[in-house]
Amino acid sequence: MEIVILLLIAAVLVLGIIYVAGRKRKHDDLRHSFGPEYDRTVHELGGHKQAESELEARRKRVEQLNIRPLSADTQTRFAEQWRTTQARFVDDPKGAIHEADRLVSELMQTRGYPMGDFEQRAADISVNHSNVVTNYRAAHRIAQSSEAGTADTENLRTAMVHYRALFEELLEMPISLSERREDRYRARAS
Repeated sequence: MEIVILLLIAAVLVLGIIYVAGRKRKHDDLRHSFGPEYDRTVHELGGHKQAESELEARRKRVEQLNIRPLSADTQTRFAEQWRTTQARFVDDPKGAIHEADRLVSELMQTRGYPMGDFEQRAADISVNHSNVVTNYRAAHRIAQSSEAGTADTENLRTAMVHYRALFEELLEMPISLSERREDRYRARAS
């Protein structure tokens, strides 16, 4: 009888250790995958358990989406539009920020992200692009400040840099690489 009780206690302890190890592994995985977004979500929702449930729900939602890679031609077209938008910044910073926001949204939609409200878009982006979702949120706040007339040129420059980081992530190549690709196409056409 005593052996049975000891075996039951040992089994409960082993199951407890397995459970705790699994929770820690899940916690570490989410923290690693989402980076700063993990901490932001914990702060926003008030605890690790709630945040981890939210982040898992995001993963499941995005897994159901049809996120598509871009063709080389589409990448080149978007990169050219970005360069035009970036060049516009010198003469019209507010207009360039508005255009950058629109262009990021268009690229997201082309990739297959749904175009719900901003927070839903940011949550969706956080699953596969956690390293730039903070930039996206900051750029969006600055764009809103710009519309309200409270953003200065330095704020707008920062927003442009943030939008570019997200844009390149979604484009899946640096803008400068697309320039080299266009040069190769032009050389072949000559």
